[in-house]
Amino acid sequence: MTEFQSYSIAIIGALISGGINTLAGNGSVITLTILTEVLGLPPNVANGTNRVGIFTQSSVASWVFYKNGKLNISSNKKYIIPIFIGAIAGVLLAINVSNEQFRAVFKFMMVFMLIAVLVKPKRWLRETDLHFKPKWYIYIPLLFALGFYGGFIQMGMGVFFLIIMVLALRMNITESNALKGFVIAIYTLFVIGIFHFQGLIDWKMGLIMAIGQTLGGYLTAKFASRYKQADQIAYYVLIVVLVVAVVKLFLN
Repeated sequence: MTEFQSYSIAIIGALISGGINTLAGNGSVITLTILTEVLGLPPNVANGTNRVGIFTQSSVASWVFYKNGKLNISSNKKYIIPIFIGAIAGVLLAINVSNEQFRAVFKFMMVFMLIAVLVKPKRWLRETDLHFKPKWYIYIPLLFALGFYGGFIQMGMGVFFLIIMVLALRMNITESNALKGFVIAIYTLFVIGIFHFQGLIDWKMGLIMAIGQTLGGYLTAKFASRYKQADQIAYYVLIVVLVVAVVKLFLN
């Protein structure tokens, strides 16, 4: 395979990944596969390199959501802080421990997430419950664990985020996607710094992938912000993403 072909696959795959990550999650399965199988990066370097595009994609997507009134930062500060702290703890583990062993149980987690998404689908299409006040001793540990997972290995983070925000904290799926992009952008900036100083980022590959991821994130966020049926489409995309992931993981 020529260098041009490799880069073309990387950008196109990243474009698809950016759209999936913005509307649902688990798009990092695509980018991590390209980084390891097509571009030949070691798993820990691929993990770090993938964060470059995750940052640009999430930043642009959250800006588009904010511009269109789908992102309320001030009212969600209590959710952002524990996720951020957990993410920093997770990346400190990621630079010292291989996540390959974790992948052995990842497929069972995907099955659990698929079941959670399919049970009572109406919960995914409701508006944000402004009267619901979650207990701090429930949401802080839950969101810290979510952030820890995201810092450790980005793959699947978006799906976990949506499940927690929609099902546990009763937030609308589009608003959850908007908050997801903002939170991930914030902690990923710090995560990139840590990976960089450990020499675990291939900046050339990361920036090439970021082109596709950012464009995918921008276009998808623009669509999700403007169309009423975006909630329903996001829900169906989430189901498809999980079904494909489960089938792929169990067949390998």
